[in-house]
Amino acid sequence: MKWSFIIQQKLKASLLLGGIMVAIILGTVLSRNNISGIDKSFSSIYKDRLIPATTIIYLTENLYNKRLSLERYLFSEEHIEHGDILLQLNQYNENLDSLIKAFEKTYLVEEEARILSDFRGRVEAYILLEKQIIDNQRSGNHVLAKEMFEGKGAITFQNSLVLLNELAKIQSEVGNKLMLESKTDFAGFAMLSFLQIGLSVVLGLVILVLIKNSRIINNPDVLKTKGQNFHMN
Repeated sequence: MKWSFIIQQKLKASLLLGGIMVAIILGTVLSRNNISGIDKSFSSIYKDRLIPATTIIYLTENLYNKRLSLERYLFSEEHIEHGDILLQLNQYNENLDSLIKAFEKTYLVEEEARILSDFRGRVEAYILLEKQIIDNQRSGNHVLAKEMFEGKGAITFQNSLVLLNELAKIQSEVGNKLMLESKTDFAGFAMLSFLQIGLSVVLGLVILVLIKNSRIINNPDVLKTKGQNFHMN
């Protein structure tokens, strides 16, 4: 009967140890998933939110520079050659095109993609309008050129800025959402880590108990006493 008692104790210990090990392994897997989620969120914040937010600043800067350059060409007493203003505007146009393409390569939510597409259309429309204004100014239609600049040109310019402001707002909203996801993943990771520590402590205690029982079993006198107590029960 004493061997039956020993086998029962070992079976219980094996099941307990096995359960603890499975729990620790599952906790480790879930912790890795949480860490991966945190890393993904922070990478997305940098690549898909911080960089595009900086891009919006550069887009705004180039739009204002285009507007100011054309304004000096039309209203300044300083004589600016036709070729010079075209070179300046072409440089800003190339900058805008490169910035928009870089923006398009980042992760975009549906609304963000739509607004960026509208912005590209506004920029292209404004470039065509600039050419018409410059052509009128060069051909002597100074009044018409200035009216186009202050009228349709101003409206197109303001609409472009409105779209950039909407993009900036989306950047902030999505960035906050990613931060909340990171906090949730971190909270889950902390809870799992605490659970793993607790299970490790339990595992250590179980091992100590097994070592103690093993010493008792290997001691004939103690084992005999245990066997008598077992039969009495």
